[in-house]
Amino acid sequence: MSFEQNVAEQRLYLLKFARLQLRNEAWAEDAVSETLVAALAKPQAFSGKSALRTWLVGILKHKVVDSLRNNLREPNLADLRLGASDDDSTEVDLIDALGFQGDGHYQEAPADWGNPERDLANRQFMAVMDACISQLPATQGRLFLMREWLELDAEEVCKTLSVTPTNLYVQLHRARLKLRECLQLNWFGQQVA
Repeated sequence: MSFEQNVAEQRLYLLKFARLQLRNEAWAEDAVSETLVAALAKPQAFSGKSALRTWLVGILKHKVVDSLRNNLREPNLADLRLGASDDDSTEVDLIDALGFQGDGHYQEAPADWGNPERDLANRQFMAVMDACISQLPATQGRLFLMREWLELDAEEVCKTLSVTPTNLYVQLHRARLKLRECLQLNWFGQQVA
């Protein structure tokens, strides 16, 4: 197979790479085309020390950076139309719809997203906690949820479930021990001695 054919076979992979980087179909097509032209213009530059794909991606990376520099200075407003058709005279510009000012700054600062990694860990922890609670005996699970999650006072829990205060505290103690063991095994990764 000739060098030109080998280069042409890499086009789809290069296009996928460029799309991921540029998030714009036209820019990706241009970057890949420029990469292929550059590679075919100087085939002697490929020394064979790396795979052809690796060499082409190296060229493409430079083309992607060039594309970002050139295209991001001037936003392509034709790509930023929201729900516009060719004959629609009342096109709404996406920049205006998203609340940007003419100089590119936000009209209102976006809401703070907090710490997504911590939030994910919290959701994962709560899923483990729910699984541990579901493994408790039915009465212990109900007592624990009513007292700790619903924050009902002891008297109300006792009245609702017809248990004595002593029995309530014994059952809560047992539930906490079982939850602690379950969380140690399934979340914290340590066995309880």
